[in-house]
Amino acid sequence: MPVNKLFDLSGRVAIVTGGSRGLGEAIAMALAEAGARVAITSTTEADITERASQIAEQTGQQILGIAGDIANEADCERVVAEVELGFGRLDILVNNAGINQRGPIHELSVADFERSLAVNVTGTWLMCRSAYRLLAQAPSGRVINLGSTFGTIAAPNRTAYTSAKGAVHQLTRALAMEWAHVPINVNALAPGPFLTDMNLADQYSEHAVRVINQEVALKRWAEISEIVGPLLFLASDASSYVTGSILAVDGGWTTH
Repeated sequence: MPVNKLFDLSGRVAIVTGGSRGLGEAIAMALAEAGARVAITSTTEADITERASQIAEQTGQQILGIAGDIANEADCERVVAEVELGFGRLDILVNNAGINQRGPIHELSVADFERSLAVNVTGTWLMCRSAYRLLAQAPSGRVINLGSTFGTIAAPNRTAYTSAKGAVHQLTRALAMEWAHVPINVNALAPGPFLTDMNLADQYSEHAVRVINQEVALKRWAEISEIVGPLLFLASDASSYVTGSILAVDGGWTTH
């Protein structure tokens, strides 16, 4: 295949959960710019409808906004059904939606911990299960789960988040083995310190400053756009022989 075609997603259809802001919005935009039609999800209907319209206007691609909670089994099934109705196929599933529960373990409730698992882990598992039938029909099915550097390393006050993202990494590996015969390639991105809405409030905390200055090899926060190259690699034919991988996009943090 010519090199200039390796990253071409023309004709393909993608779902990006949590695609209305942050990394999810950048991912949806990149997939559309590479030629894919994209469905994005969010829990807020007004937000997702407006953002879908904006991405469509900027990229010239068909963008479908679907409201739903990925921790809800019925919502996951409905999202996939609406994509099938609207686009007729599914090639790429990006499980980006997630929440970051922070705080000392003695201050977190059981509900806090279970909600972290429900959105980050169960939601990813449910979307994969719901999407299987359509992905199995795709010529080059791709699943890209959003893990985290915190799925590999640890930090205080992050028991809920690190537990969830570690589980996402193991889910990725297990599903890659399970679906290899289909074939559907299943990989994960493990972002490090990206300046998303989720991290802005923590940007100048003692822990964040120490991590950037002493543990991240590149000694800076990542720009949101820096997720795009790794994402397109895993979504495209360029990664045809890559499955079960956890691709760190962390400025060298996990080499520390």
